[in-house]
Amino acid sequence: MSSRINHVSVSARDLATSVDFYVDLLGAEPIPTPNFGLPVQWLALGRTQLHIFEADLQPTSHHHLAITVDDLEPVYRAAERHDAFDREAFGNHLVELPGDVVQLYLRDPGGNLVEIDHDGVDRLPGDIRAQLKGLWELHPQSDEQMRGRLFVPE
Repeated sequence: MSSRINHVSVSARDLATSVDFYVDLLGAEPIPTPNFGLPVQWLALGRTQLHIFEADLQPTSHHHLAITVDDLEPVYRAAERHDAFDREAFGNHLVELPGDVVQLYLRDPGGNLVEIDHDGVDRLPGDIRAQLKGLWELHPQSDEQMRGRLFVPE
């Protein structure tokens, strides 16, 4: 059996503001969306969709969606423009995992936690790399834990 996630759905306090955020941040493409009886917009992110629905909900602290990008710098700069960095949930907004993977944590306009994954610390510009903290700097890691790898497709 083969399976993959085809879409993720997140709430927005203001649909247009959240749609604009994901278009600016990730180049998401608004696509035709059926009427579900509430304000909703589907966005294409490669072969996956992000569904944004308007609702007055408060997202939880650690539930999140993760998106892999080929180049972290433009996403980082867009998040910076939006003042979207989340430095609380996982100890820093920019974390290096074992295996040379970088995670950028941010909050969208609806308050949802978004993780942006990127392969290769050395590919980051110096000013961004200076913000990076190794997960092992934030939390002690055993040898077994240091062998953990996040699947980041190329």
